[in-house]
Amino acid sequence: MRISIEMTDSERPVIAILGAGAVGLSLAGKLAGAARVYVLCRPAHADAIRERGLLMAGIWGDRTVEGIACIAGPEDLPPSVDYIFITAKGTGTAAICEQFAGVMREATVVSLQNGIGNEEVISRYAGSVIGGTVTTNFSVEGPAQVRVKSESGPMMLGVWSGGDAAAGLDRLIGIVRAAGIPVERSPDIRAGKWAKSLLNITVNPLCALFSVPVGATADDRLRGVIAHLVHETFAVMAAEGVRVPWATPEAYLAHLFGVQIPDFAAVYPSMYYDIKMGRKTEIDLLNGYVAALGERHGIPTPYNRCIADLIRFRESAGPAHPTDEALS
Repeated sequence: MRISIEMTDSERPVIAILGAGAVGLSLAGKLAGAARVYVLCRPAHADAIRERGLLMAGIWGDRTVEGIACIAGPEDLPPSVDYIFITAKGTGTAAICEQFAGVMREATVVSLQNGIGNEEVISRYAGSVIGGTVTTNFSVEGPAQVRVKSESGPMMLGVWSGGDAAAGLDRLIGIVRAAGIPVERSPDIRAGKWAKSLLNITVNPLCALFSVPVGATADDRLRGVIAHLVHETFAVMAAEGVRVPWATPEAYLAHLFGVQIPDFAAVYPSMYYDIKMGRKTEIDLLNGYVAALGERHGIPTPYNRCIADLIRFRESAGPAHPTDEALS
């Protein structure tokens, strides 16, 4: 199905994007060409959008997007919403679901979030849930100002739960394509979420703990740690019945060090910025999630558990503050 951007406003599908940061705002800018878009975002972004529109730059085009509506809560949405995208950090999923529970019961909800387990939370509130992954490099460069830096592959969308999700998925893929976003149907979105999370499980915490970009994690002194994280995670995935594209831990490690880390070498992941700013990270949806499932299945996960505890401790210490004195 193709959605024409010449549709009248009343004919266009209605999409709400909740927790719009870099991913959500960039998505709003593109989808505004094929849908009526409402966003829940920080006040600084909302004020700038109302004043002069959303500024977009990068591979998705350089332009100012007008007509995006900013909301403060469900009361600001129209009576009927077709799709709700949740792009907030996983630490805020439950709170957003509580706030928008009434709307979610009638809409198809799409999770485009890092980590594993968000869809399980969402499915307690929504009748139909679609899981998604996106491997595009987004950044916020100022209030309502985003840049799309690179695209490693198409957005992947797949049915997670709900009897109406399959029909909703077909229509949604048509809308996303009409907006000019590369997208494909995932035959197994659970496996897709785990496959994407492997990169986040292996490099994000190390970048956050040592204040280094992704490329630095290829250091020989870290490869052994990463290998243990991958082996533990593959054991947990096997117990969960999850089959990712790499048949063995060694096959994924070859892909990680040969493709993924070089592709993202200069990038600092979001967990690095969370630690830098003293914010809570998504560790409990990554290494912490692996460790919790390992305990449930009786699978030892000492490396994932250690990494999760280190990040939790670093979170509790708050943002770094330089001092004038140093121990010698």
